[in-house]
Amino acid sequence: MTDASVQDTLLPPLLRDLFPARQVHGAVGRVMLRVQHVLDTEIAAGAAGRDRAGGYPHQAMAALKATGILALAVPCAWGGLGMAQDLSLELMLRIAVADPAVAQIYKVHDDLVREIFACAPPDLRQRLAHRIVQDHAILGMAVAENGRTADGFLQTLARPCPNGTHALSGRKIYATGASGADLVAVSSFDPVRAQQAGSIRAGVRMDLVPHDAPGLVFHHDWDRMGQRATDSGTVTLEDVKVKDQWNALDPDAVLPLHVALRFQAGFSAILTGIGIGALRAVCAFVPERARPWGAAGVDSADQDPYVRRLLGEIGADLFAAYCSVMHAGTMLDRYEGGQASRNAAAMAASAARSVATRAALRAAADAPAAAGARGTDAVNGLDRYWRDARTLSLHDPVDWKNAEIGRHLLTGWEPEPGLYQ
Repeated sequence: MTDASVQDTLLPPLLRDLFPARQVHGAVGRVMLRVQHVLDTEIAAGAAGRDRAGGYPHQAMAALKATGILALAVPCAWGGLGMAQDLSLELMLRIAVADPAVAQIYKVHDDLVREIFACAPPDLRQRLAHRIVQDHAILGMAVAENGRTADGFLQTLARPCPNGTHALSGRKIYATGASGADLVAVSSFDPVRAQQAGSIRAGVRMDLVPHDAPGLVFHHDWDRMGQRATDSGTVTLEDVKVKDQWNALDPDAVLPLHVALRFQAGFSAILTGIGIGALRAVCAFVPERARPWGAAGVDSADQDPYVRRLLGEIGADLFAAYCSVMHAGTMLDRYEGGQASRNAAAMAASAARSVATRAALRAAADAPAAAGARGTDAVNGLDRYWRDARTLSLHDPVDWKNAEIGRHLLTGWEPEPGLYQ
């Protein structure tokens, strides 16, 4: 292989040799290189502005769509590129370095595609593959509901109608990516079918609803302190008619047992990317604009040994997080290939979530100390890294991940598959 061809398959370093270039191959690698170019030239520079403005990042997502990124997770058998999950996590992480909100929107698409192509009827897979690969359709999510507990998802009802249709009515929260999606994945419950089949599972649906379906309303009311450009607000449905052929849950399908693990690994990748983004921003700021402390007796802030120690420790923490995220991706791929137990994948995913959360929060909170007081100027936008990391870290309590690891170490316990474990 020539030097030129090797260079053509290298993703650039994220931060010097601590996060060096990564070699990628084939069609997947070419798409990832196009994505990286768009991140560097179009998306990263506008991240702070999108954070201030809020709302769905339409231009950024349009730029990503043009790279072919949406087809990466579609299996090869259906015309996609079948990207492995460790590369998927690498991609989410790299997008998060540029803009964590864009990364979370892409993550939802990736997660949904992998889940749907594992359990949907074949004819739906064919139609969906065409929409994604040929039409560049992106999927959004409207699943979470404002129930008494975080895992209650059966309040949106599906009413059977004539001619193979259902009418959906309900209210969704935390609908990440939905307001700008071409197809919105909406969970609902059909009590009639559940009663007829004698099974709650038989009544659970996941319909892919067109963005412009009558009765589907996006309220654009997302007003959290972080991840502001995800527009993850409220979605309401009032007698939204859906054709049963777009129900992505085949009643007879065996649902994947590692959906929650993949979901958590993606959060870990984005958190790590946020931390790396914060560290990169500070490392660029310090040599050019930070003032050295007088007692240090140095000419520039980057020569201060305490600055070096602080940023070095943060970098080491993030390196550990990066490695744990990549290992989680490898274990997910091995589990899918029958080469690892689900519990081995679960422990890897929980460990990555734990390490990534701590590393991201420390990087976002402490790295700006090296920039000094002038680093707090609003134009620098350093505060958004902590706001994004803190908001994303609260999706579900990381203490539960630590407790699950500890319980396994102490007793050999293995978590049952669930929404969050």
